[in-house]
Amino acid sequence: MTVNPLSPKTVPRDLTAGLVVFLVALPLCLGVALASNAPLFSGIVTGIVGGILVGILSGSQTSVSGPAAGLTAVVAAQIASLGSFEAFLAAVVIAGVFQIILGVCRAGFIAAFFPSSVIKGLLAAIGVILILKQIPHVVGHDADPMGNKAFMQADNENTFSELAEAWFDIQPGAALIGLFSLILLVGWDKIKFLKKSPVPAPLVVVVAGVAISLFLRKLGGNWAIEPSHLVQVPVAGSPNEFLGLVLFPDFSVLSNPAVYMAAVTIAIVASLETLLNLEAVDKLDPEQRSSPPNRELLAQGVGNVVAGMIGGLPMTSVIVRSSVNINAGVKTKLSAIWHGVLLLGCVMLVPTWLNEIPLSALAAILLITGLKLASPKLVKQMWKEGKNQFLPFAITVVAIVLTDLLIGILIGLAVSIGFILHSNMRRPLRKVMEKHATGDVLRIELANQVSFFSRASLDETLRSLPAGGHVLIDASNTDYIDPDILDLITDFKNTTASVHGVEVSLMGFKDRYPQLEDRIQYVDFSSRDVQSALTPQRVLEIFQEGNQRFLNGTRLSRDLGRQVDATSTGQFPMAVVLSCIDSRTPAELVFDLGLGDIFSVRIAGNIARDKVLGSMEYSCAVAGAKLILVMGHTSCGAVNAAVDLICSHKTAAEATGCVNLDSLISEIQQSVDMGTCKQADQWLPGEKAAYANEVSRRNVLRTMRMIRERSSTLDGLVREGKIAIVGAMYDITTGKVSFFQTENSNKDPLPIAVVSMV
Repeated sequence: MTVNPLSPKTVPRDLTAGLVVFLVALPLCLGVALASNAPLFSGIVTGIVGGILVGILSGSQTSVSGPAAGLTAVVAAQIASLGSFEAFLAAVVIAGVFQIILGVCRAGFIAAFFPSSVIKGLLAAIGVILILKQIPHVVGHDADPMGNKAFMQADNENTFSELAEAWFDIQPGAALIGLFSLILLVGWDKIKFLKKSPVPAPLVVVVAGVAISLFLRKLGGNWAIEPSHLVQVPVAGSPNEFLGLVLFPDFSVLSNPAVYMAAVTIAIVASLETLLNLEAVDKLDPEQRSSPPNRELLAQGVGNVVAGMIGGLPMTSVIVRSSVNINAGVKTKLSAIWHGVLLLGCVMLVPTWLNEIPLSALAAILLITGLKLASPKLVKQMWKEGKNQFLPFAITVVAIVLTDLLIGILIGLAVSIGFILHSNMRRPLRKVMEKHATGDVLRIELANQVSFFSRASLDETLRSLPAGGHVLIDASNTDYIDPDILDLITDFKNTTASVHGVEVSLMGFKDRYPQLEDRIQYVDFSSRDVQSALTPQRVLEIFQEGNQRFLNGTRLSRDLGRQVDATSTGQFPMAVVLSCIDSRTPAELVFDLGLGDIFSVRIAGNIARDKVLGSMEYSCAVAGAKLILVMGHTSCGAVNAAVDLICSHKTAAEATGCVNLDSLISEIQQSVDMGTCKQADQWLPGEKAAYANEVSRRNVLRTMRMIRERSSTLDGLVREGKIAIVGAMYDITTGKVSFFQTENSNKDPLPIAVVSMV
């Protein structure tokens, strides 16, 4: 979505947000430079370039760029390694060129692979660090630069020891301003009309802090705030002196390979940190806008080239500035640009005014920002998502807090990748044991993208197959398979499987992977051999198993094209299904059957008329079907009509105008007990439906009897044990089929045990 940064609706909010970001960014720029053992002014230069130039080029509406605390250790090490700051600037310029190349090559795609647990851990860790690092500054203990986020400090202290020392070095004036600022910031968010005010609370805090500082200076004594507890911007006495603060790169060192190693290091670390921060900032954005990572790499590269050319530190997108920006109500990137303009203008024109701002007031703003980033709500959310999300999140937080931003992120990424690998080891494949007519087949359904990470699990699954087993590897829904996976499947099919006596079937490979031809080694339809080997009991079990799959949504995988070809030369169905014409009762779906598996006879009310009997006789006596299944169903329209008509003493022709229905309805009405029949207005709610369902069940039982009474052929086959006649009721509300025997004690019992499905 295109956003106009100069829209009259957004400009006021962006200008105030930019002012707040400027006030926070100023000491951070100086602090990062100090922590990096670089000239203080170099941090200001990077803040200006990151605000104005990168702000213009970036596609993010909320991200603010500047000198990165996560790079302080890298910068300090590279300055020491190259011997001078000017030589280091040459490395910054080259690093910027590398980033431009990364952006042009669209390397920003790696942002999509950062686990959300690491991104959220990064946010929470920055919040925790802000809280721990700013508490000393709030009470006036400013031994550590405000922009330093590393656990170990240059003065051999660490985050926790600095906290302990702060209690013995409380500066009354600074502490008063810090505590007052905290109260004001918290209260501002609690009072409704202040929260909606166009004036941001951080701006009020800074103005109030300056006013209190000036008042305390007049009081003198211990309450006066010394310059070391105020912002310390380099002050130039003249334009020439100001320009003298600008340093330029020494390109004479380009013949030194160490410069290029430094540039690559800076480019990789800065790009990684930028992409991570960009993802994190987008998650904080109330409007949930998505920032283009490739454009951001390009913008950062241009920014680093320019910053290096005029004496700046390397830059990245920075969470602290960006989160302050979001909390201040930013709407567009005008805020980031404006903050850069303010940095440039104020450092040039009014540096002495800036040096009146107490660090404790700015620390209070950052501390509240930290509380919002490391909210208990975020921790609770991650806990609810389970250990696979919470542990990488928690380890990322702890690692960043106890090391520094870069090392902590790398540890978090490593842990998260470990969990991903573990998850792939356990659940990278969908495995289903399918029960076909010819035996069990383990179907391994490959995912859409099968990476190398799935190799171990697939190998373990294939090697665990028992001797004589059958496996189907299904790649029907797969777009990419890693070459190592293809080699594993090929080796198993050609070598391992034959040694272990395992049959291997393949599906879905032929279009993309010619080295693996599709082949189905089992029969997934009723062929001559399958039919002859089946018994009535086994056919019934196949029907029961199929309905259970239908209920569970675990249908067998079938190659319908192959079935069409195989059944084109003949048919050998295993059963006859006599069912109703109702559109909700297709037997092939209800029992999860394939082409050629059944003869399907459908007639309203599933009755056994002469022509129906003739079809069933041919199916069993000639075509070899082993089972006749008579299937009724609940809420049957034909049965309901039969009940209504017989109870009202009307014919079908009289009630409907259908002159050929009476013979069909009269057959169903043989199952109605006239002694229990009622008029339409006499049924209680739900009573008629239950009554009709019972009539449907009795109609099935009657049809089973009529088949044997009216067909000596089928009756003889039953007596010989060659076929069985089974009844069933399909519940249209649940999809479940219940099977039962005839209740006619005068007939021979069925030769198979029938178990009702539950």
